[in-house]
Amino acid sequence: MTVAVETGLWQLDRTASTVAIKHKTMWNLVTVNGTFAITGGGGEVLPDGSATGTLTLDAASLDTKHAKRDKHLHGADFFDAENHPEITFAVRGAELRDGDTVDVNGQLTVRGISRPTTLTARLTDAGADALTLDAEFTVDRGQFGLGWNQLGMIRGLTTVTATLRFSRTPA
Repeated sequence: MTVAVETGLWQLDRTASTVAIKHKTMWNLVTVNGTFAITGGGGEVLPDGSATGTLTLDAASLDTKHAKRDKHLHGADFFDAENHPEITFAVRGAELRDGDTVDVNGQLTVRGISRPTTLTARLTDAGADALTLDAEFTVDRGQFGLGWNQLGMIRGLTTVTATLRFSRTPA
């Protein structure tokens, strides 16, 4: 059974949404977890059921609960937040498939470098005025200029987990 999502404009509820990352470091002995502050987001569901939209994160907001590490991550070795303050995901197309599965095609921009990104999200709640999407996908940080890796400590892919709550904008 496929759920229908109302057409129109949808605004991201930043207070009910989260974007987090997880990466193994210290030669896969330690998992670093962090969250970003979401600065904006929204989208449009078109009459054919497809959707487009954007999500914007504050690059300097990454919080791993370790101040010295966070300062390093915000700096030039990683996110270079002073020169690239935003991380964006522009959804070029999203389509609801087979019940609650959403195929998403978009463009992820980190550190001023944009790459096409496809992922599968799950529609976990959908009503006439609100919906929630959950997604988990991996990113190769090296493709975005985040290649710092002293002594080979940081290997593998970074996992991104997002729960995004949207409210329908009144017509």
